[in-house]
Amino acid sequence: MSERSSVKEINISQEMKTSFLDYAMSVIVSRALPDVRDGLKPVHRRILYAMNDLGMTADKAYKKSARIVGEVIGKYHPHGDSAVYDTMVRMAQDFNFRYMLIDGHGNFGSVDGDAAAAMRYTEARMSKISMEILRDINKDTIDYQDNYDGSEREPVVLPARFPNLLVNGASGIAVGMATNIPPHQLGEIIDGVLAVSKDPDITIPELMEIIPGPDFPTAGQILGRSGIRRAYETGRGSITVRAKVEIETKPNGREVILVHELPYQVNKAKLIEKIADLVRDKKIEGISDLRDESDRNGMRIVMEVKKDANANVLLNNLYKQTSLQTSFGINLLALVNGEPKVLNLKQCLYYYLEHQKVVIKRRTAFELRKAEARAHILEGLRIALDHLDAVITLIRSSQTADIAREGLMTEFSLSEKQAQAILDMRLQRLTGLEREKIEEEYQGLMQLIAELKAILADEEKVLEIIREELTEVKERFNDTRRTEIMVGGFENIEDEDLIPRQNVVITLTHNGYIKRLPLSTYRSQRRGGRGIQGMGTNENDFVEHLLTTSTHDTLLFFTNKGKVYRAKGYEIPEFSRTAKGIPIINLLEVEKGEWVNAIIPVEDFVDDWYLFFTTKHGISKRSPLSQFANIRKGGLIALGLRESDELISVKLTDGTKEMIIGTKNGMLIRFHETDVRSMGRTATGVKGISISENDEVVGMELLDEGLDVLVVTKNGYGKRTPAEEYRVQSRGGKGIKTCNITDRNGELVSVKTVTTEEDLMLITASGVLIRMSVDGISQMGRNTQGVKLIRLAENEFVTTVARVDKEEEPEDGTEDTEMEEGISTEEVEE
Repeated sequence: MSERSSVKEINISQEMKTSFLDYAMSVIVSRALPDVRDGLKPVHRRILYAMNDLGMTADKAYKKSARIVGEVIGKYHPHGDSAVYDTMVRMAQDFNFRYMLIDGHGNFGSVDGDAAAAMRYTEARMSKISMEILRDINKDTIDYQDNYDGSEREPVVLPARFPNLLVNGASGIAVGMATNIPPHQLGEIIDGVLAVSKDPDITIPELMEIIPGPDFPTAGQILGRSGIRRAYETGRGSITVRAKVEIETKPNGREVILVHELPYQVNKAKLIEKIADLVRDKKIEGISDLRDESDRNGMRIVMEVKKDANANVLLNNLYKQTSLQTSFGINLLALVNGEPKVLNLKQCLYYYLEHQKVVIKRRTAFELRKAEARAHILEGLRIALDHLDAVITLIRSSQTADIAREGLMTEFSLSEKQAQAILDMRLQRLTGLEREKIEEEYQGLMQLIAELKAILADEEKVLEIIREELTEVKERFNDTRRTEIMVGGFENIEDEDLIPRQNVVITLTHNGYIKRLPLSTYRSQRRGGRGIQGMGTNENDFVEHLLTTSTHDTLLFFTNKGKVYRAKGYEIPEFSRTAKGIPIINLLEVEKGEWVNAIIPVEDFVDDWYLFFTTKHGISKRSPLSQFANIRKGGLIALGLRESDELISVKLTDGTKEMIIGTKNGMLIRFHETDVRSMGRTATGVKGISISENDEVVGMELLDEGLDVLVVTKNGYGKRTPAEEYRVQSRGGKGIKTCNITDRNGELVSVKTVTTEEDLMLITASGVLIRMSVDGISQMGRNTQGVKLIRLAENEFVTTVARVDKEEEPEDGTEDTEMEEGISTEEVEE
């Protein structure tokens, strides 16, 4: 029965809740979070207190670390020795603590992640600045509590004569919460405290003029101020920290990337290993050599850049894929009166200032009690000296010291302490000089007591003392800011920053396969050559659009249904010359029955430029380019289309051009673009050219001074005609003849405006491509069939014609005739 009565039944759910809550609060209050007043977790506080208690101050010799660890775990911190030693090591590392609290002697680890030597080998003592954390600890400035077994007393908080919470920062993971406070520059934080002491209503933006942001021991660069501002205003925020990097050009023209500073808490050896892995796996290309040249004079990581690589693009890739750029999540969580609270910048400074008020008041009260106790003794000595003969007589006539003490207390109305002080007084104090010293000391004490009472009665005097002492700390320990704050529109690195600017060719087939490849892929051939295979296509598919652009340009894709989509040049996948590419539906959200029939590359969406549209039925429209700057992923309506009409061509203009529109039956009209007024994005437009039955528009171009009109027919014939042969008309007319259309040359497939300084690309239905100089195409009148530009196989026909920049001549001055099988004779039909 007695055994059963000793068993207590409990609800396991309730017990789990209670036990876990107790554990959580223990971790929060007694292990993981710093106190807002001294910025220390219990383990840091115990280490510093134990070292101070052992006399291991900055002016004494170093002592073995094992001795300190043993003292801490034996008296105050009943945890593993490695936990205490690891904490000690961090406090002595100049790359972890902005202002080291322990002065280590020996191997205390490195920024490469090397561990410190065992505690039996290393030695330590308090650093000079950590002495300021414990200054005045013996003047009753703080409260004490029992240690874990009640055998010792330990401080609840340290006096902390500088704002250590923000100066050295803190990080810790508790239960259900975590803190991550970055370190700051001492002088800036002290100036912030001084500002709050002078103006309690100061705002956080005003404080940020004094404290611009964190200051990491490893320096580096902080990108932008938005994350700092958010953290300082709300207690939570994220900042981007980047390594300090320099791009140097060697005498041979090769570029070298030099890294001098790393983001906070980045392991240098692991960083170099990561870069090497990325280079080996070809995820980063362009580095020919990687080495660590760091020494005692500073950090120096060297990356030699390959000759054909762009150092800035390479660097952006490194920022994106390695810890050369990191994010630091700020969480200003600390214990306030034993409770965890998320604080803003001003609150951190305010609570520290309140703590210092308590420290100064308690120190002043301690000094007042001490001064009053001494004054009390001196008052007794003065009485004795004033009645010296009577005092001597009383003492001589007393049998014992106790009787003498009682007699003095009764005879002269003295306290027991005063009477004892008289009995303890040496005879030499009876000399005249000593009597003057007593009087002088007493008067000085009375003055000091008055001053101390005045301090306790006036908070402004307390604040003035705090300001003086903080200023003194700043003068002694202030240094220069290490971390540079880069102001400006720094956002995350965009994909564009990782792509080198390169001229490319974009091709799109009739069946919707798109790809990108470098412009240098194509080599110029003479007119009449057979061409090279420009693109592999499926059966019955052929290249329909080909344009030259830059990887950084925005491509506007206009479809037959009058919609517009957008993509960046680098977003088009790059393939080999003979590959067919990827379906465009994988890139753009085009609908069923919708296909792209115009692609416009745009570098900048400027206000004074326009897009000029022409449809199959000859309807034209002009809209400001700026209306197309923001296009959703699903596309936008570019113009309203009438029933059975389709969008044929879109051109980019500056508002001052003349337009030509050509039809497949060989008609062409020339008019000024201002004949078509500027309209909104969804407008339908007005008539650009009147077309006859069974005719339709095949091309629309801008006509500048000095340009020729070039037409190409389905069967590979073409010619250049001077622009002067086409008179300017009003929009909406039928136009004039530009080419004789016969069975021999076929219908018109393209109308272009060209100069002799350009090259031309012709693409056939089977994907054969030929590049030729425009200068090699004969100039003829309007009423001609043209010359044969490309020999076509049976059932072959030309589908697409595109202009490209002129290719440079070979160095030997000869013209490249690769794969050419002779030059056809000109065939001119008068």
